[in-house]
Amino acid sequence: MTIRVLLADDQALLRSAFKVLVDSEPDMEVVGEAPDGDGAVALARSTRPDVVLMDIRMPGTDGLAATRMITADPELADVRIVMLTTFEVDEYVVQSLRAGASGFLGKGAEPEELLGAIRIAHAGEALLSPAATKGLIASFLAQAPGADTANAAGDARTERLAALTAREREVLVLVAGGLSNDEIAERLDVSPLTVKTHVNRTMAKLGARDRAQLVVTAYESGLVRPRVE
Repeated sequence: MTIRVLLADDQALLRSAFKVLVDSEPDMEVVGEAPDGDGAVALARSTRPDVVLMDIRMPGTDGLAATRMITADPELADVRIVMLTTFEVDEYVVQSLRAGASGFLGKGAEPEELLGAIRIAHAGEALLSPAATKGLIASFLAQAPGADTANAAGDARTERLAALTAREREVLVLVAGGLSNDEIAERLDVSPLTVKTHVNRTMAKLGARDRAQLVVTAYESGLVRPRVE
């Protein structure tokens, strides 16, 4: 299966470089390029990409607003978004995760990292770049501005947690800790297939698009607390 990729960045030279890189892979193809958020949303609706590489900072409608529009469209439920940023961790990154992005990557990432990020996002996994530790993400999720909105979202997610079984809650905590299905299976002494089933059921009950949203839910609901270093 070919992974269909949409590029959204206001720098034409950077888009060209990404296009050459992506199109050089036998399992990927670029299906569109947008210089701003409005263009990204329009192309997402017309081309139905699997993954969008979205620059956070663009003139006009930025990547954050575009991400919200794409993830709010039921017809684009299968589209995964990887945010591209000059800064590894900042408020915008946290907002993009809350908006529904699968994760983020610094623009200084190596080509192999970028290609890997596309494949990870396409597979529905959570993508946190190596320079962004889980502790920092957790801290920003807990302390980012807009506490009232975050608290309201947290309350709603807490209510949804009530629908989870004890094992599903346990799996959610381990997902939030960054463990893969294989690692969780080893920790719980079950098969990876069983873990995958638990993860899928948890995502369905919580209305999560992918594992990144499970991480957000785990922290915003208070099920997992940020570590204080």
